[in-house]
Amino acid sequence: MSESAPLLQIEDLHATVDGFEILKGVDLTLRTGEVHALMGPNGSGKSTLAKILMGSPRYKVTKGRILFKAEDVTRWPPTDRGKAGMFLAFQHPEAIPGISVIQFLRQALSNRTGIDLTVLELRLKVMDAMKELGIETSFADRYLNEGFSGGERKRNEVLQMAVLRPDLAIMDETDSGLDIDALRVVAEGVNKLTGPERGFLIITHYQRLLDYVTPDMVHIFDDGTIVDSGGPELAIRLEQEGYESFRTVLTQT
Repeated sequence: MSESAPLLQIEDLHATVDGFEILKGVDLTLRTGEVHALMGPNGSGKSTLAKILMGSPRYKVTKGRILFKAEDVTRWPPTDRGKAGMFLAFQHPEAIPGISVIQFLRQALSNRTGIDLTVLELRLKVMDAMKELGIETSFADRYLNEGFSGGERKRNEVLQMAVLRPDLAIMDETDSGLDIDALRVVAEGVNKLTGPERGFLIITHYQRLLDYVTPDMVHIFDDGTIVDSGGPELAIRLEQEGYESFRTVLTQT
């Protein structure tokens, strides 16, 4: 990737699911080191965008393209996107009985880097990440998300980011359903992972996560497209005025 190329470039992206158009022309540029927040009401297409960015086969891109590190990844399968450095933190992470957190991380890290760490090497790496994030080390040997609270599932997603070190982390409503303590833990984890070597696209419904994670850019998403973009003050305005004011502007234009 050239130094001037964006980390993520979305160009006039249109997509359908089961014949219905969901994305209606999305344009977004995110550079390495930046944190962008994508905010929108339920049903606006935010989560659809996240899944399409990671290559979900359920959705069909009908127009436009996705560039990651200057490469067109629009038709790449999810595994190739993950190996290239893209990561999705799910809104509702699934439980996988019989597979421990550390076993999952070992396979994921091998797929991401092509390097097979020994069990001891991986355990030390995971323990270091857990201590840095304030996660109990016993967490590593529990089955993946089985019996986890909502907050534990979301913290596990942050732990995966800490171990895998993706270039682009897409967080799909990671703050959904969290109490204030769990929200702070997740936010602190995100803040520790931000830096000049990676970018974040944080998809959220509410402004409250942005009380702890300060974005470089905020995008308002509605009806399958970005209707406004600006700095952190845009999230504050949204909190005060609601989405209806942005819909009014969109209708007038």
